[in-house]
Amino acid sequence: MDHLTSSTAHATHDVIVIGGGPAGLQAALTLGRMHRSVLMLDSGEYRNATVEHAHNYATHDGIAPAEFRRLARIDLAAYDTVEVRPEPASRVEQDRDDFVIHLEGGTTERAAALVLATGVRDALPDVPGLAEAWGKEIAACPFCHGHELAGRTIALDVDGAHFDRLSAMLGRLGSELVDVHGRVRTIARAGGGLDLAMDDGSIVHVDGMFIAPTFSQSAAFAEQLGLELNESGCVRVNALQATSVPGVFAAGDAAHHPELPMPMSSIVTSQAAGMVAGAAAVHHLLAREATQVG
Repeated sequence: MDHLTSSTAHATHDVIVIGGGPAGLQAALTLGRMHRSVLMLDSGEYRNATVEHAHNYATHDGIAPAEFRRLARIDLAAYDTVEVRPEPASRVEQDRDDFVIHLEGGTTERAAALVLATGVRDALPDVPGLAEAWGKEIAACPFCHGHELAGRTIALDVDGAHFDRLSAMLGRLGSELVDVHGRVRTIARAGGGLDLAMDDGSIVHVDGMFIAPTFSQSAAFAEQLGLELNESGCVRVNALQATSVPGVFAAGDAAHHPELPMPMSSIVTSQAAGMVAGAAAVHHLLAREATQVG
């Protein structure tokens, strides 16, 4: 872990939240309700940027992700101690018990605690036309996007145990499942679905398709801080969303408990993790302040 040269600087924020998705927004809200000074840095880049409707979210099933973020920011605006800044962070360092965040604009901010809610980045298969349909006719999560294909033809471009799981779940929804793994050469959005150009020259029309992209951390902050990782590459956290470095909490798709093979990616789970991270950060600050007073 990198440590800055020791200094007498004091933290200008109680907590800095990096990431403006569901986990970061909820963490900032939780901290704001405790009147903690919070700076939330939002890069404006989101994993679900291409998704038109986010599902499996009670009271807002089918909400557009951009609308969700807009409404959440309205909530945050009611709390005087919360600042939302549309500026990416570029580097994070630890200075004794504080954390220094370097912004892309060249300035720095300092906080007593840190919540990482930076998410992950999907690496899509290199198939022409796939990226244009990603988050629309092509998805990865059957809980988020399966119901909308009920009674329709669904292609599966996955293999092994993942194919077995997806086919068992989606077989209850779709009228037909088509195994296309490794045989799709190009994809075109057509007729409300997809025209899949296969390696044998045929065209297969389906209404939707599920794939299994790989993913990686969206930012290098975990590496910069020397955080312990799970085998998935995501930050390892405990039940309080605490990382291996005291004062650093992580929530959302970038982190998960070691009991899980990977994050349970959804608005609901990300918000829940953000709330726990925010609350745990409050308790961390209380313990820190008690020590300083003593």
